[in-house]
Amino acid sequence: MALSGSRYLIFGLLFLGMVGMLAAPAWAAENEVAAIKVAAPPAIDGKVDDLWSKAEAATFTTSGGANSGTSTVTMKAVYTDTDIYFLVEWTDPTESLRRSPWQKQADGTWAQLKDPSDKGGDNNLYYEDKLSLIWDINVEGFNQQGCFSTCHAGEAGKPYGNMYTPKEGQLADMWHMKTVRTSPVGYVDDQYLDATRYDPAKAKEAGRKSDPGAGGYKDNVNEAKTGPAFTADDQPAPPYWILDDQKKPFADAYKAGDEIAGIVIKPPTEDRADIKGKAVYSNGKWVMEAGRKLSTGSKYDVQFSDMKKEYQFGAAVFDNAAVRHSYSGILKLKFAEEMAPPTTAAPAATPAPKGVCGPTAVLLAGIVPLGLYGLRKRRL
Repeated sequence: MALSGSRYLIFGLLFLGMVGMLAAPAWAAENEVAAIKVAAPPAIDGKVDDLWSKAEAATFTTSGGANSGTSTVTMKAVYTDTDIYFLVEWTDPTESLRRSPWQKQADGTWAQLKDPSDKGGDNNLYYEDKLSLIWDINVEGFNQQGCFSTCHAGEAGKPYGNMYTPKEGQLADMWHMKTVRTSPVGYVDDQYLDATRYDPAKAKEAGRKSDPGAGGYKDNVNEAKTGPAFTADDQPAPPYWILDDQKKPFADAYKAGDEIAGIVIKPPTEDRADIKGKAVYSNGKWVMEAGRKLSTGSKYDVQFSDMKKEYQFGAAVFDNAAVRHSYSGILKLKFAEEMAPPTTAAPAATPAPKGVCGPTAVLLAGIVPLGLYGLRKRRL
């Protein structure tokens, strides 16, 4: 079939477009986070240092959660000789910190605020904003399904399913930022997933467990479960947490409607304390910084020991929800010594086709005209 001159042009442009997509830099893929090496680490305070401008942002959307239901997430990563750091920003229309506080009633009693629709670990009203990252260690199917290989919905006893790995011996590393329970004391909860199935008496959390270590947080409730056990000088709430080293035995000197934090918090120890982190809310989004050793030596942690390896993970955003999170697809972390800027012009004398740069442009500058010439010659 003969090709007109305009069809030559269209074919050439389509060909260049396809090659241009193939030639796009690896770090441009929206599901890939490229960690670049830096000389000094960022401060982990939830404030965006100038250092972060050196790293390329990966942007993706999570969907399927409670309340807002979706979120736009951007991630950057940098690393030093010993540690890795992440900057994660995610959209959230409201800052949610009112996690199950105690409220004094008109008759002088205390009641803990609860979601009336909560039928067991499914609070979507009086909770906190959270973000979690799940890193593959050796989970079967993670490279094809991502976090879905560990999520099991529709099982008895849980309104929103359970999390566990497919087989005994398979593990995933979970980083869980909790804006009430962990951020105020500067860490991300270091957890993991194993193959434990749900049991209402022995394993209510199924395969989700905290790394070994003490500390963390505990409910602020008295032995009779009729009110708070502790208060602090900064109560009534907000804040909706009480620092463990500032807690005082509860003495009721409050008026009707006052609220007391439902949780007492402190930093964890040992393996559970591996990840430092801070999340700050402003202008409709959360900004989280987190950092950890590249290699912790713990079997419950992903080890970033091979700079040539690709590390797969998934992200989940909890908008004032205990479990009903929105979720991402499969995400990937790669390491680079430095982020090479895109080339804007080809070094060859022949102008590079628009959208293609570097050595690919040089190659195409010579090959494409010859290819089109070959088509014309065959037509003649």
